[in-house]
Order: sequence, then C-alpha cells, then structure tokens
Amino acid sequence: MPPLRSPLGRVTVLMGVLAVVFGALMGLDPRVVEGAPAWLKPAKFAVSTAVYSATLAWVLTFLPAWPRLTRLAGSVTAWVFVGEVALIALQAARGRTSHFNTETLVDGAIFTLMGLGIALQTAVAGAVAVVLCRQRFDDRVMGWALRLGMAITVAGASAGGMMTAPTSVQLEAAKATGAMPRSGAHTVGAPDGSGPGLPGTGWSTRHGDLRVPHFLGLHAIQAVPLVALAARRRRWRESAGIRAVMVSAASYAALFGILAAQVLAGQPVVTPAGGIATALVAWALLSAAGATWARFAPPSRRRTATPHDTTDAAGAAATEVA
Repeated sequence: MPPLRSPLGRVTVLMGVLAVVFGALMGLDPRVVEGAPAWLKPAKFAVSTAVYSATLAWVLTFLPAWPRLTRLAGSVTAWVFVGEVALIALQAARGRTSHFNTETLVDGAIFTLMGLGIALQTAVAGAVAVVLCRQRFDDRVMGWALRLGMAITVAGASAGGMMTAPTSVQLEAAKATGAMPRSGAHTVGAPDGSGPGLPGTGWSTRHGDLRVPHFLGLHAIQAVPLVALAARRRRWRESAGIRAVMVSAASYAALFGILAAQVLAGQPVVTPAGGIATALVAWALLSAAGATWARFAPPSRRRTATPHDTTDAAGAAATEVA
C-alpha cells in the first residue's frame, strides 16, 4: 500500500471507495449503455486505476536517485486517473458512452480530453521504463522484472491507440452523411455492444475485442515482478531467478502478441481458430519448456565482483549494462 500522503496513495484509496460507490449504483440504476450497465465502466476503471496506482507507487520506490522523475510520474498519473474516472462517471450519469463518442460537441470534447490524458500518462510510464533500465539494482532478479514488466505495460497501454482510429464502416458513413457520431471501436468485425460479452469484463464472445490484449499488456507490471517475488520466496539462485523472469516476460509478451493478432483477425478470445489456435498451443508448450529450463538449468559461471555490482552508500544513480 503506497503512503497515503503521496498522490498515488490518495488516488488508490479514492478509487477503491469509488469502485464500491459505482458498484452500488449498478444495483440502483437500471439504465444500460451499449448493452452493459451504465455504471459498469466507471467501476471497472476505478478498480483498474486503483491497482495501477498502488503498483506504480511501489515501482517508484526502487528509483530513490530520481526524485524529480518519481514526483512527476506520481503526480501526472494521479491527476490523469482522477480526471479520466471523473469523465467516465459523468458520461455514465448522462446515460452516454464515454469512449469513441463524438456525437455532440460535449461528447467529442470529453473523449478528446480522455485520450490526451492517457497519452500523457503513457509517455510518463515510458520515461519510468527508461529510467528503470538505467537504474542499478542490488536485487538483479527484481530489477529485470521491473524493467521488462514496465516495458510490456507501456506496449499494452500504447495498444489502446488502435481502438481510437475510425473504422472503415465509420469512414464510409461519414462520407455519406457528413457526420461521424463515433470515432473508433474496441470490437473488430461488428459495432461495439453487439452480441454477448464475458461476465464482468464485457469482452465480446462473438467478435474480436481489442480490450483483451490491452488489458493483458497493462498488467505485466504486476505479473512479471510476481515471478521475481516467487523466486525470492523459494530462495532460488540468482541465475535461476533471472532466467525465470526472462522466460516469463518473453512468454507474457508472446501471449500479448498472439491475442492482439487474434482479435485483429476478428476472432473472439474464447474461440481461437486456425493459425491462432496453433500459435497458442506452441506458446503453451514453449512456455512450459522455458519454465523447466529456468528452474533446472545448471548455474552459470559466477562472475568476478566489481565495484559496479553494488550501489554506493549515497544511492547515486548509475547506468547498468546487463
């Protein structure tokens, strides 16, 4: 749990409270927006931003030599998330969809503000990823987990940009009518909200849904460090821990890519077919083989310690080439 006095700590608590409030509103407000309860999206975003805020606050504790960057990253992320969830909740209260909605001037302005905010936050996350690569870690296993996890997370966040491009159907309709009430979509092969979705997430079970790889990529910063924590808890050798982190990050990134290809092909996440199904089987087998190698491969030759293997007493920043 991040310190409550920090912006990210306050946002974590605020979003936790709002998630409960929005959940209660789902039971009280029967309205439906695009086939889902009006308050489902605010609730999901509140939970997601609470988890991300707490995780980022923890990640920033590994960068004590970069105080200005950590303050900037914490403050920008906190304000963007508060604004994002506030705008989503405003649209829910109006009975309007928040994303891709350009039907009116107000709707378009809200969607544009949300997009600009998330673009800024993603850029800040990218800066954190770069600094993690420059930071030297006493715990090299966790260092690699944070670097790779944050890199995949930035890629997952950037994948959200694919949803904002107008679809071919929307462009054709705009040419015919001179208006574009929607710009972008998360469903591939059908309008958003058409057909059933998975409980809780709403991901389409009949068409491709770009939210699937987007979600998976965003949570790499939690998933990959968990491998490092597990290796530490089981007291694995450092070399085995680093191998486990490398394999898990490669497996995670590969799954992200396969799911992205699947949804872009219009396939629902629950029914992979053809080459995608084959790729998923190969991914599972290679991931299992990689995990076995990471755990049981013989230790590499121990390298000679140098002054660059430990941080100095002042904790100054330095560059590590690993």
